[in-house]
Amino acid sequence: MSLPKRKILNDPVHGFINIPSGLLFNIVEHKYFQRLRRITQLGLTNFVYPGANHTRFQHALGATHLMSTAIDVIRSKGHKITNEEAESVLAAILLHDIGHGPFSHTLENSIVENISHETISNIIIEKLNKQFDNKLSTALDIFKNKYHKKFLHQLVSGQLDVDRLDYLKRDSFFTGVSEGVVGSDRIIKMLNVINDKLVIEAKGIYSIEKFLIARRLMYWQVYLHKTVLSAEQLLVRILKRAKEISLNNTKIFAPDSLKYFLKNNINKNNFNNEALNHFINLDDNDIIYTIKIWTKSNDKILSELSSRLINRKLLKIEIQNTDFSDNYINKIKDKTKKTLNLTDKQINYFVFKNNITNNAYSANDDRINILLKNGKLKDIAESSDMLNISVLSKTIKKYYLCYPKEIL
Repeated sequence: MSLPKRKILNDPVHGFINIPSGLLFNIVEHKYFQRLRRITQLGLTNFVYPGANHTRFQHALGATHLMSTAIDVIRSKGHKITNEEAESVLAAILLHDIGHGPFSHTLENSIVENISHETISNIIIEKLNKQFDNKLSTALDIFKNKYHKKFLHQLVSGQLDVDRLDYLKRDSFFTGVSEGVVGSDRIIKMLNVINDKLVIEAKGIYSIEKFLIARRLMYWQVYLHKTVLSAEQLLVRILKRAKEISLNNTKIFAPDSLKYFLKNNINKNNFNNEALNHFINLDDNDIIYTIKIWTKSNDKILSELSSRLINRKLLKIEIQNTDFSDNYINKIKDKTKKTLNLTDKQINYFVFKNNITNNAYSANDDRINILLKNGKLKDIAESSDMLNISVLSKTIKKYYLCYPKEIL
């Protein structure tokens, strides 16, 4: 009799990670999951932080490791989680990012339109469920928040889920931004369940405060870093230009699966099996390889944009707390048109504005409740004696404007 398969991986963030035999091991081995090795976690953040080349594959395994620890902690405090539920919630977190496309969030509405990665994840999990003889049915219910034990969904997707606990620590490690380090082990040890909701025991309140601060700082320093924004917006406009060319029936080089999305407007209403098969065939490598070819495109705009990305000749970006005036933008456009010899239509690929928002804690979502020693629950906003949670929960909006540096 052969021993069941058991895989131990050495993760740079959490140390040794165990992948148990059976369903979870088979999911990791599946080609849909292996594709995540070729999807970077942070898009083009390595343009600023050269070490940020980690993948969705690594993050999914890390989050699954933290989930396993959370299950043990919650069980140790007298709450029943059956073996089937444990396997299902582990499968749900393992697959929570399976629907990400190339460069993760960067191209979320460029490859397909108005369909989130969560929706695509849901479609892929349903497809996998059929392949695995409905063994993922409970995982699917947990993922969609339809399972009767609601705290299991909170562990997968909530304000204090293992997804956030892993990506903050992992992204901090690979970028070198120490402000993002969170005490994930300490937070998990303080988890409990009251009335089918996740709570944090009072001893963990300072770890939660640090978690909220870390999340806010990581958004400004990493996820919404202005140079990262400039690079990502350049990538978005390259795909936009390629699609415009393709829809005009002009011949353009692209791998078959990418060509499918350039020639068709795919959205949530027509995201069928054909679209899904092409989607899961795409990864970061397809996009970068294609853009390298496009640097020599006959289309002046596509060639220029592609060359800027490949050679990191990014657009200058200005960020401020108020919107940019039309007068200022028009002056920038006029200079750019003359410098690069562009038409009124072409200028919008090189000069554009948008906005970004950031808030670390939302009192409207599942709240982070602190379990006091007297057994009562108190929202973190009321429990914290150090943080002004009203500031952390406030949505900060900033405006940015991109344009070529050479016009200055």
